[in-house]
Amino acid sequence: MTIDYRKLMHWKIPIARQHLRPQDCILYALGVGLGADPLDRDQLRYVYEEGLRVLPTMATVLAHPGFWMKLPDTGIDWTRVVHAEQQVIVHKPLPVCARLIGDTRIVDIVDKGPDKGALIYQERVVTDEDSGEPVCTLRMTTMCRGDGGVQHMPASGHAHPAPSPLPERPADFCIDLPILSQAALIYRLSGDDNPLHADPEVALRAGFPRPILHGLCTFGVAGHALLKALCWSPDPGDRLDIRSIGARFSAPVYPGEILRTEIWRDGNQVAFRSSIPQRGVVVLNHGAAVMAAHAETKTRKEILHGA
Repeated sequence: MTIDYRKLMHWKIPIARQHLRPQDCILYALGVGLGADPLDRDQLRYVYEEGLRVLPTMATVLAHPGFWMKLPDTGIDWTRVVHAEQQVIVHKPLPVCARLIGDTRIVDIVDKGPDKGALIYQERVVTDEDSGEPVCTLRMTTMCRGDGGVQHMPASGHAHPAPSPLPERPADFCIDLPILSQAALIYRLSGDDNPLHADPEVALRAGFPRPILHGLCTFGVAGHALLKALCWSPDPGDRLDIRSIGARFSAPVYPGEILRTEIWRDGNQVAFRSSIPQRGVVVLNHGAAVMAAHAETKTRKEILHGA
């Protein structure tokens, strides 16, 4: 298979529609490890209807178009696809109940050469179907490791800025969070059913000894670490929310490992990096987030009555 630049740039990714319910929000939170401590009230608010809140990183699975790269006409070797970069911009606190529309488009393709693969850049805008207002914008980069040598590439492409370097000083926070052994099997129920994360044979064909964790699940665990470090203050006046978050994926994670997230704060600007200390490998690099004032959430009664 070979990617054709002109064909893929005009590929029509189907509009996705989703009826978001409280159960969806809870399932996502469970998949990224929330609720591990049933006495932790900060975790409980994301996995229990009373005062339910939505994790900001859940934006990554809202109105998702599905694994369209698996379609044979794309020319993509889907078994060798890995997530390279992700950015989330939350325009307002994510809803617990809503009818959502996701419009995904390919914005660029970069050919790294026959031996290095190709990068596909996508953007998805999620809007509220009833109000027409934007809820969040997702920007992601996919590394297609088996698809270098793209056909019909233009002579010059778009410039993509390099990520900002992390601070050289020691981190302000260092948060270790366990990844559930069954995390990938739970997380895939939120919409990403790539068999690379469930089927041992598919993982072996892709060059991994066993199924790897979804990159976006790792991203969600790192987001949990940011919330734990910066957003769960006992003083309501000090509470912050994540308004944007992005990172570059640099190595795979396996379910059952411990994710360590180092965090540097400069006002409302945050830098972070996540690693697996047992293996001494950085798995999320050049992380950046913007924090904003906390917004209150709805009660169970408001949720159940659709307020």
